[in-house]
Amino acid sequence: MDIYLPIAEISVNALVIILLGGVVGFLSGMFGVGGGFLTTPLLIFYGIPPAVAVASSATQITGSSVSGALAYWERGQVDVRMGGVLVAGGVAGAGMGQIVFRYLQKVGQIDVVISLVYVLFLSVIGGLMLRDALAALKRERAGSPPPPRIRHLPWVAALPWRMKFARSGLYISPLAPLGLGAMVGMLTVIMGIGGGFIMVPAMVYILGMRAQAVVGTSLFQIIFVTAATTLLHATSSKSVDIVLALLLLVGGVAGAQFGVRSAQKLSPDRLRLALALIVLAFAVRLFIGLTLTPAEPFALFEGA
Repeated sequence: MDIYLPIAEISVNALVIILLGGVVGFLSGMFGVGGGFLTTPLLIFYGIPPAVAVASSATQITGSSVSGALAYWERGQVDVRMGGVLVAGGVAGAGMGQIVFRYLQKVGQIDVVISLVYVLFLSVIGGLMLRDALAALKRERAGSPPPPRIRHLPWVAALPWRMKFARSGLYISPLAPLGLGAMVGMLTVIMGIGGGFIMVPAMVYILGMRAQAVVGTSLFQIIFVTAATTLLHATSSKSVDIVLALLLLVGGVAGAQFGVRSAQKLSPDRLRLALALIVLAFAVRLFIGLTLTPAEPFALFEGA
């Protein structure tokens, strides 16, 4: 069933886009990631212009994150105070990111920059995830105990104006999560990601949050930051394709619920290994797309 996308200016198979949204929503609910780091490359592979893919995927991420966050809220696994600080930083970062996005659009380099940044980030994140997953599986086979919980880094503890985040088990300055939120907000605008694949490990290894509150709180902040990102793209760069976003949203909301349920039953280490391999495969595919000579190269000449 083909449907025309008015902003992307191409026709797509609606069922394929819904299925894509469902897969990404499933990963969102399971791992606490927004899923945009997979949605945007998939849309680019399908032929959607990168700028439209970035802006529209942010809309889908909002919907699937609401679905997942509600499920974790019912379990009491959302730290609202920590989430509020992350959101404040994220919205500010999104505003700065939109300035960069509009400049790259103006100079005509937005598509290339998006692809290059994705190759870099997916390679780094996928490599780190693969290393951690293999180490965890090795410990499991050897019967070794898991490593002790990592507390927040020394520089985080040294920051002023500390406050208590009871559900996260922390007494730290809000400046650290504020800065972390701002960085993720910028990436959300430029790359169309929810930022969870950076936020989740950062909340564990930098802030030292309790594992039980990490995923739910990550999804909570993703809701508001991606909503702000969608608004910025819609009013500034005019690159949100609402038809594409709605198709992704239909699949994403349903997929997130299945992801949350599966996260309670399946082995997280093996799932993390599979996700790492998927991320690295996407990085390789994007790199090939940037470097391989097109099958039908063409050139534009003045006066042609």
